[in-house]
Amino acid sequence: AGFILFGRDFENRTPETLKAFLSECQAAAALPLLIGVDEEGGTVTRVSGREAFRAEKFRSPQAVYAAGGWEELARDTSAKDKLLLSLGINVNLSPVVDVSSNSSDFIYARSFGQDAVQTAQYAAAVVRQMNEDGIGSVLKHFPGYGNNEDTHTGVVFDERPLTVFRESDFKPFAAAIQAGADTVLVSHNVVLCMDDEYPASLSPAVHRLLREELEFEGVAMTDDLAMGAVTQFGTQAPVMAIKAGSDLLITSDLPKQYATVLAAVESGEIPAERLDEAVGRVLRWKRSIGIWKP
Repeated sequence: AGFILFGRDFENRTPETLKAFLSECQAAAALPLLIGVDEEGGTVTRVSGREAFRAEKFRSPQAVYAAGGWEELARDTSAKDKLLLSLGINVNLSPVVDVSSNSSDFIYARSFGQDAVQTAQYAAAVVRQMNEDGIGSVLKHFPGYGNNEDTHTGVVFDERPLTVFRESDFKPFAAAIQAGADTVLVSHNVVLCMDDEYPASLSPAVHRLLREELEFEGVAMTDDLAMGAVTQFGTQAPVMAIKAGSDLLITSDLPKQYATVLAAVESGEIPAERLDEAVGRVLRWKRSIGIWKP
């Protein structure tokens, strides 16, 4: 499918050298690559956090909205899109549509900081602007992060009832899906009311909710499968994710996890039908953002 760039990929590079590198990657690929990055604004600014790429970091969605409301959010989103596209980056892993209005929540600083209704309005507005600009969007982090701790460092259990998700967390995802969102990133939280055994990213039950209740037909993507919350599953995590319903995997442990997936495909553990379904969705995403024409 493609690559995700982390902060280290921008170190010791200029816009010109990065663009040249990504052009070489595209030229070497049989099909055009998805090239993604986390450029949320605020605390997560892989690109604009480096002076070589932008004089100032993009502000958080909360700060942008406070400064100029919906019009400023549209302008800010468009500015991000134009910068990334100018570098050869065609996917922004954004927006964060988790509902959080408590400043003590881990996810608060990255969220819109408002209730479900306002967050839904934000999510739809950002997705519409990204679609207009021709860049891929990724909704984070399904089924909703809530007040949970950081899954980068260990297992997190979400004890909230399903009614809370339906009355709050699902609303921004539903609004953004209706607005034409390309991709939904599934978190590593263990959401006990949905699946008390597996993290959401590895859970068939969570993926069924995304497909059936929210009627999402696009790409389901995992969070990084090398994060602390899924290390207990070892190299089997990517196989479990695909079998659960994920179409696209993020991993910073590529050699080991790729080999495991390949072996599972060759043995038939991952059925050809599941693989074809996932590949089909990824190809439709490439077509929808204009990087691939069959």
